[in-house]
Amino acid sequence: MGLSDSVQVLHNGVKIPAVGLGVYKIEGNGVYDAVTSALKLGYRHIDTAAFYENEEGVGRAIQNSGIAREDIFITTKVWNDQQGYENTLKAFDESLSKLGLDYVDLYLVHWPVPGKYKETWKALEEIYRSGKAKAIGVSNFLPHHLDDLMESAEIKPMINQIELHPQLSQLETRAYCHKHDIIVEAWAPLGKASYFNHPTLQELAAKYEKTPAQIIVRWDYQHGIVTIPKSTKAERQKENADIFDFELSAEDMKAMDEINENKRMGYHPDEFPY
Repeated sequence: MGLSDSVQVLHNGVKIPAVGLGVYKIEGNGVYDAVTSALKLGYRHIDTAAFYENEEGVGRAIQNSGIAREDIFITTKVWNDQQGYENTLKAFDESLSKLGLDYVDLYLVHWPVPGKYKETWKALEEIYRSGKAKAIGVSNFLPHHLDDLMESAEIKPMINQIELHPQLSQLETRAYCHKHDIIVEAWAPLGKASYFNHPTLQELAAKYEKTPAQIIVRWDYQHGIVTIPKSTKAERQKENADIFDFELSAEDMKAMDEINENKRMGYHPDEFPY
């Protein structure tokens, strides 16, 4: 078992690698180098967004990698000021052009912009039916947003990408998504490395002879959560992916679960300055 064969299966049958690389706001040549090193290390899942302003660099790295397009899973997202039906269709074409690709594997609504996200979803359904996105989903949606969306949706979201790490375990949203067969994907899965010195993390890292980051990624993996830790450094990328040679016990998973404080690094979706 390793990076290439650790996958989750979306409700439409599409497979998504369980561990990928996030490239939030990695600029210029940095994103090209980060994606290039990740692909060399065996990563096959890259997560970008229009808002990150680095789709061109991601696309160049993919094209120059020598890896077959169908073997790489690419996600991008529509930003808040691009939402609405027509705007989203246009934004998607722009993203595809910047990436230099014929299709993406996953297209997401980046945030639930009030009064817009249902229209935006209609555009995503059209994009999905066209085959230009192999899967569609949402990001930063809470259960009440998903309930509202599904009142008019013809296609159920396949993924909900949310801020999720041990101090923000998102139990309610995870339970909702599990019930509705929506895969949960974690952004900021390492909590920006801000509490790696937590006693539980330190204790488990010592016990399993792993780093706090590896303990967290493994915790995600055993919970069935897709995770996209961000790193520009090859050695960190390698570390974050080296989680398939050990397994956390049920007792240690419970200890990890108890780190939760419902503490966010980013905005609460209902309080974002839309």
